[in-house]
Amino acid sequence: MMRSLFSGVSGLKTHQTRMDVIGNNIANVNTTAYKSMNMVFSDLLYQQTQAASGANADTGRGGINARQIGLGAKTAAINTAITRQGSAQSTNNPWDVMISGESFFIVSSGNGGQNFFTRDGSFTIDGAGNLVMASTGYKVMGWQVDPDTGEIQSDVVSALQVMNRENLVAEPEYTTNGYASGIVDKLDTQVHSKAGKIMTLTFFDAEGYSYTAKMSIHAMSKDGEYYVQLDDITNSDGVSLKDYYNVSDITQIANFGAGGTIDPETRVYTTAQGVTYNLAADGTQTFRVDYSFDEVLTGFSSNPLMQIGGNSVKVLENSIQDGATIPNTVTMTGSVTLTKDVLQNDYKLTYDEKDKAYYYLPDGATTPVKLESEPADDAAAGPWQTVLAKLGGAVTISKDDAGKPQLKVNDDGSVDVTFSADFAPEPDMTDAVYNAATGKFSKTLAYPGADDAATQEVMEKAYGLHNDDMTTYTINYITPDGHASITKNEAYNGNMLVFDTKNGKFSYIGNQEQSAASITFSASATDMTGETINLEHFHDISIDFSSLMNINNGKVSTAGLDNGDGSTNNLGSGRTRGELIGVEIGQDGKIRASYDNGMSKLLGQIAVAKFANAAGLAKAGNNLYQTTMNSGDFDGIGIDITSDGEGSMESGVLEMSNVDLAGEFTEMITTQRGFQANSRIITTSDSMLEELVNLKR
Repeated sequence: MMRSLFSGVSGLKTHQTRMDVIGNNIANVNTTAYKSMNMVFSDLLYQQTQAASGANADTGRGGINARQIGLGAKTAAINTAITRQGSAQSTNNPWDVMISGESFFIVSSGNGGQNFFTRDGSFTIDGAGNLVMASTGYKVMGWQVDPDTGEIQSDVVSALQVMNRENLVAEPEYTTNGYASGIVDKLDTQVHSKAGKIMTLTFFDAEGYSYTAKMSIHAMSKDGEYYVQLDDITNSDGVSLKDYYNVSDITQIANFGAGGTIDPETRVYTTAQGVTYNLAADGTQTFRVDYSFDEVLTGFSSNPLMQIGGNSVKVLENSIQDGATIPNTVTMTGSVTLTKDVLQNDYKLTYDEKDKAYYYLPDGATTPVKLESEPADDAAAGPWQTVLAKLGGAVTISKDDAGKPQLKVNDDGSVDVTFSADFAPEPDMTDAVYNAATGKFSKTLAYPGADDAATQEVMEKAYGLHNDDMTTYTINYITPDGHASITKNEAYNGNMLVFDTKNGKFSYIGNQEQSAASITFSASATDMTGETINLEHFHDISIDFSSLMNINNGKVSTAGLDNGDGSTNNLGSGRTRGELIGVEIGQDGKIRASYDNGMSKLLGQIAVAKFANAAGLAKAGNNLYQTTMNSGDFDGIGIDITSDGEGSMESGVLEMSNVDLAGEFTEMITTQRGFQANSRIITTSDSMLEELVNLKR
């Protein structure tokens, strides 16, 4: 009977223990990353009153079982559902991190302190910039960045200091790489023009200042051959470095190749329009060339009324006779109708619709002056003459035979005016002859000229050739009808760019072994005052041209330049100094900083630990675990959570407790019933003992 009493007592104790476990689970229903526990019962010792016996063949009696009386229950094990994932709770805090999988964060209590393990990813940044647990201040452990490679170095874990002084800013970096991309269309007029197809490259110096290199692509005489030259470099204010540093040429600061010559091209040129060729009996070759007013008269092209007058502008007959050479002064006359828009917008006049008259405000005056709509004399025409001269044109309002100024304001606000102006001829045009029939001036040019300049003038006017720094011409012969065999010898600055004419793919730039060419900066330069300029903050930039194509694109070239190498990380692009604007934790635990200069920087990686028997970890309180002999040891290095392909991290999210309240309440009910039943064992046994004691009565 005493055995039943003690069985009841053991049952009470085990159910109480089970209730303690349930109570702890329910208490931690909202504890971050808490793992629920459950208790397993087992029976206790047994008292054997009779041993079992087997069957006896001699006597014919069968076997009997042992007679055992149990002595109650005990706690067999308390298990933790450590591998069961808790639900995700969004917090929108970038420092909150949830682990998916069976791994654990590694945290340390301090310098040289013990490592603990946790699923609680509620982290924060302490005053020293360390990533720590918000609840305990324990430092989160991980791997650091190799300063040489910029990549994560898997080593013994150490505290992650993500907000140190070096990480708060991204230091400036000079540009080392650039690349060209797009299409060069051989039919594009730009690549055949003197300016070429313009491309710009933005780059940075060692101090983080931004510059723009202006480069251009020019077609050569052979198909598939071009040259690329550096035209200018400007700073962020648009000022050329040639002017900024007061040097005579941009090549004192930077060069793009040594330049060279290409195979000459020989072709026959015809004489230009307005040019008459003459071959004399003695073999003398001359050209009569017609010149326009713009080319002959100084200031004609800048006189607005002369330009507006167009075909109405003529040489005043008594100024120069037909066939005569240009005198020191040539008087031009013309008529024009100035519209109301031109007078209001260009000449800044105000039109009064009521009295059909114009008003103007003289310099320094506050009261507008009315202009006569049809001036009768010089005094009335004087203000008009002042107004017409405002755009830089020195003109005189002409008079009719009666001496009246020829200017009239029409009802629609337009103004008819006849004017004249005196011009001096260009210095080298004083021997030109006026041709009244064509309204042009003619000049005879001899080939070859007396000097190189005179010969060049013949080539320019007779054949439309322009000799500049990039091109020279060799005249082989001129035929009796004025056609000329001319060899074009092209020299270029920069680097030769060659494409394969079979498929339009890039072949090389510079020489046949190169896919890239460099903008090379001088270490110093001497300005026009003799001062030495330090240019060491600039660094050479290698530009890769291998992505260019020489194919049809509707006569439009799209070639352009970008900084960097075009890879995912765009290495060598350079940057200005940047301020930290954000930090994010990736699924692999890598912590990256973003800066306002577009730069991204790897700050470290959160390492994790994984155990052969995670349920064997011992709870250390504060959501922490520590290793035991049955969990397996931590090697001090940890692993990348994504290495096995089964785990990951998510920032802005926390893992919730995996306690199942429905299950816990059910367990609570069965535990309560079990406790009640065991208590009845004790009361019943007590009643039976009481009856036994009462036998004596």
